Amino acid sequence: MNATASGESESRSLFLTLVRFRELSILIFILLLIVAVAIKAPAFLTAENFLIILLNISILVIVALGQMMVIITRGIDLSVSSMVGLVAMMVSFTVVAFPAVSPPLAILLGMFLGAILGSFNGVIITAGKVPPIIATLGTLSIYRGMVFLYSGGTWINSFEMPDSYRALAKAAPLGAPNIILFAVTVALLVFLFLNYTRPGRDIYAVGSNPEAANVAGIPVQRTIFMVYVISGLLSGLAAVLWASRFESAQTNTALGFELQTVAACVVGGVNIFGGSGTVMGVILGAFLLGTIENALILVRISPFWQLAAQGLLILIAVIVDSAIRRRLEQLSGTGETA
Repeated sequence: MNATASGESESRSLFLTLVRFRELSILIFILLLIVAVAIKAPAFLTAENFLIILLNISILVIVALGQMMVIITRGIDLSVSSMVGLVAMMVSFTVVAFPAVSPPLAILLGMFLGAILGSFNGVIITAGKVPPIIATLGTLSIYRGMVFLYSGGTWINSFEMPDSYRALAKAAPLGAPNIILFAVTVALLVFLFLNYTRPGRDIYAVGSNPEAANVAGIPVQRTIFMVYVISGLLSGLAAVLWASRFESAQTNTALGFELQTVAACVVGGVNIFGGSGTVMGVILGAFLLGTIENALILVRISPFWQLAAQGLLILIAVIVDSAIRRRLEQLSGTGETA
């Protein structure tokens, strides 16, 4: 009996350790994938190629960090892609009409517009009591429709944009492209916010148990409203960087991008049922998606497989989350804690 109990205790300890350090398993998978791709395509293991991957995932990281906070509160924001498209169009029209608008002012304008769109989502969900998936599915279509209404179906092209605006994302005065530095800065700020501020800790409390959080005096509805505003704000920032990097604002900008943000979160260990998730996990999830996309191109596999890979990773991550949740419930029933 003692040997059996000891074995069960070791199994529980190992499981809890794996849960705590889930990011490590993601990192190991990424390293194995890199080795496998490098064998097939040696050009994969070059500094230039990894720079391309980082450039490609920088905007994804920024938007996915906002999505992470929403998911932690048991919500979801399907409108992020449309917010990126709408804000990119509005800011690009503004800088074309007023070339004297400085890049910092363009960034602030984008973040302000994104926060307004995000607050609209928040009001519908908190005051209107509409389920997040329904509310943001609706605003996804509304905001995308507003792109066409605002632009009249026209695009903003590279030659119309001021040089300073086009250089905003790609300039590298500090040795690394600005777009990567923006992603690193946002990740650091979100990490500090979630771990060292009361509103940040409230996000986890609301996601873990909304009823208990309400009893404890945590402003549940205000916290939920806040995460949608933050999601919109970060989408607004990403919109300006998107238009700058690709030197255009189109009616289909960021179309379907919401799937990538959700994939980066759930693959990175953000619990789709709420209550847990880390900044590092989201970064690793985004890097994994970026690596897969890059690898498919190098080994000359159809890019359409990228969507299939994202969908498969989401399913696997949700299944793993469900299994972890059930196992933790079993352990809590036997007196074990995570």
